[in-house]
Amino acid sequence: MLYYLFRYLNEHYHIPGLGVFQYTTFRAGLAVVISLLIALTFGHRLIKLLQKKQVGESIRDLGLQGQIEKKGTPTMGGLIIILAILVPVILLCRLRNIYIILMILSTVWLGLIGFLDDYIKVFRKNKEGLSGRFKVLGQVGLGITVGWVLFYSNEITVREYLQPNGQYSAISATKVFKDVHLMITTVPFMKNNELNYGDLFATAGTFFNGLYGLLYIPIVIFLITAVSNGANITDGLDGLAAGTSAIIGITLAIFAFVSGNALLADYLDVMFIPDSGELVIFCTAFVGACIGFLWYNSYPAQVFMGDTGSLALGGIIAVLALIVRKELLIPVLCGIFLIENLSVIVQVSYFKYTRRKYGEGRRLLRMSPLHHHYQKLGYHESKIVSRFWIVGIMLAVITLVTLKLR
Repeated sequence: MLYYLFRYLNEHYHIPGLGVFQYTTFRAGLAVVISLLIALTFGHRLIKLLQKKQVGESIRDLGLQGQIEKKGTPTMGGLIIILAILVPVILLCRLRNIYIILMILSTVWLGLIGFLDDYIKVFRKNKEGLSGRFKVLGQVGLGITVGWVLFYSNEITVREYLQPNGQYSAISATKVFKDVHLMITTVPFMKNNELNYGDLFATAGTFFNGLYGLLYIPIVIFLITAVSNGANITDGLDGLAAGTSAIIGITLAIFAFVSGNALLADYLDVMFIPDSGELVIFCTAFVGACIGFLWYNSYPAQVFMGDTGSLALGGIIAVLALIVRKELLIPVLCGIFLIENLSVIVQVSYFKYTRRKYGEGRRLLRMSPLHHHYQKLGYHESKIVSRFWIVGIMLAVITLVTLKLR
């Protein structure tokens, strides 16, 4: 809203200094400040309210160090993150931008699913929370919506440049270009690193040429479901999910800035995505919200984010990666989420297999997810979180290296 207000005042009244609101970098910096302030001020009041309402986390005794001390810690702190994201985005972004609309939709959608889950656990005293199939149904619904918009909306474009040989390419900028709706993505570590989803159906004949949405939309559904569940599983130690998400958010902000800037996209030889630069503001608000939440969530936590926050964080990351055409980098960038997910899948699968084969279940890990395995080994919670952050930073650097290493 402020973006449109100050642009109007600048165009009609020429008030000095208001033109700075047209710069993405200025609004991105301001978004960080606003989201941090909201998280710090609103977070303190929300924690007091949750304590007053006795909205505490019920803890199952799993024999983990420091676990019992966490009993009664307020949950549903994800409301802090969601508010700290949405307020600066609504104030500073161009709200008619299709990508911003998708990000706001994704944040609210998954935030509501997580809120329902936490509400049932806390106020209905049902430890199971929202039924798993309803969670998945909500994630699939968002995946269908996002996939449909990305695949069919004519506002979703990439810029193609005319080359000397008369062919169009999404890289190597020249003065002759056109913005086209084209479903291509970036393949990491490859020289000619663009994959057109339509080519995957090319061998099936001309009948399937217009139907490759049947492939793309399920990919979107899978990624949103996998990453949001990965963030949810990772949220098991104080500060782990929030800190890891902040690292990922910074990386995606860099990708959005590069992809939304024609000069940088040309210099780095990556595809230019018109209007995607506005996502930098969303990303910085996202990072500010995560860091602000860490003020209260770092060890020992004063509040837990609950599913309200963790499902939203994972969904936001997945949709951002899809928009900037970096979805194939998710296994690297979100490597922490991936390994946490896999640790649960492998543990459960191996237990079922050995029970069927030997008559008793056996475990590969002392406990899953992976962070609990290290707790069982005797590592302190804060050390585990710090080391997971370090691994997350390393994965983020590897992801950024793909901008030039091909």
